[in-house]
Amino acid sequence: MRLNYREFGSYSNRHPTLILLHGLLGSSSNWMTIAKGLSERFHVLVPDLRNHGRSPHDDDVSYPALARDIDKLIDEQGLDSALLIGHSMGGKAAMWLALDKPERVTALVVVDIAPVAYPNRFDLIYQALHAVDESSVGSRAEADAILARSIDEVGLRQFLLQNLQNVDGEWGWRMNLASLTKGMSEIVGFPLENTPSYSGPTLFIYGGKSDYVQPASRPVIRRLFPQSQMQVVSEAGHWVYAEQPKAFAKLLDEFLTKF
Repeated sequence: MRLNYREFGSYSNRHPTLILLHGLLGSSSNWMTIAKGLSERFHVLVPDLRNHGRSPHDDDVSYPALARDIDKLIDEQGLDSALLIGHSMGGKAAMWLALDKPERVTALVVVDIAPVAYPNRFDLIYQALHAVDESSVGSRAEADAILARSIDEVGLRQFLLQNLQNVDGEWGWRMNLASLTKGMSEIVGFPLENTPSYSGPTLFIYGGKSDYVQPASRPVIRRLFPQSQMQVVSEAGHWVYAEQPKAFAKLLDEFLTKF
């Protein structure tokens, strides 16, 4: 699958190209501020992952499929490898490519996610999204009102509404809601069978107020990513780079100085 992507900065053989990967129900727009800052030094690609943003839709939502798409993007750019930075679902996709084809990943930054299975926390969100999808909404405000019946958090609703689009006068979701809903068991999981480790430089950044990276996941992280280091942004939740952008950028810059 050929992904839609945004591009910042210019290619340089002195530095690796960076590929920034968004999370579930997100898009390339989530990374814009970070991408623009990084482009002062690096060539930066920010794709919409399959079933999100302006990229094509497909029923296969597995991490091997997402990793193949990223691998193809690296090929399309004429690159041997890239440095991957992924948040949440994008972090899992980045980890899978690093484990499956380590030669394609110069280094890895994983943001607030671990290579483990999680409980499905998205049922309520999907119910709300489907409620909008099944209604004849006439405006973004109407869609927000429907979401508000189930989702109190204004910030979460605003994030979800970034996926709303108007095509020929009809409002609907840009993401492939049906396939993402059907494939949630694969999205919250992580395929670990006979997985070799990735020995490249790896940084895990997680939020101190998030529960996505638990102490119980540390042994798995150390086994799969033996060269990894862990850094916490104590005042951030799951959306580390959006909630504490300066603290996140500082940790990222310190890691990227070696490249």
